[in-house]
Amino acid sequence: MNRPKAIGTSAETAMVRFLIPNGWPAAERRALTGALDCGDIAGTPGICWEIKSGRAAETASDGQILAWLMETEAERLNAGADIGILVTKRTSYGPARAGAWWAHLALSTWDCLYEVPAPRPWDPALSLRLRLDTVVPILHAAGYGTAPAAAEAVGAWT
Repeated sequence: MNRPKAIGTSAETAMVRFLIPNGWPAAERRALTGALDCGDIAGTPGICWEIKSGRAAETASDGQILAWLMETEAERLNAGADIGILVTKRTSYGPARAGAWWAHLALSTWDCLYEVPAPRPWDPALSLRLRLDTVVPILHAAGYGTAPAAAEAVGAWT
């Protein structure tokens, strides 16, 4: 396996290991699907996850995040998912601390999570960046996944 592919595989595996005990027990890495990519993680109904890691993710410019959010939206549409979330690895936060990685979502996605009566049109330039372990309880409150008992959750606030 080439180095970039190994870096991506490691990040996707870390993400799955975070999601399983945090409300998505069926989470798994998605097999590559070619031109109609449906995101990196399967087994999380209604959510399309795009995971970016390595030096590119750790040092991504606003423009790169914007491009990746556009990629996430295309994959969300391919997957027929309700929402798309881009997750980027942070410097000095390895796989065991995936809960501290950044989750990026368009403000229109935020509107959907909070059932805003007139959500904003999708625009990747209008986005939020939160820690993944902050977004997960918000997703649970919106009906995605199953909130685990507090003692069972891993990776939160590390």
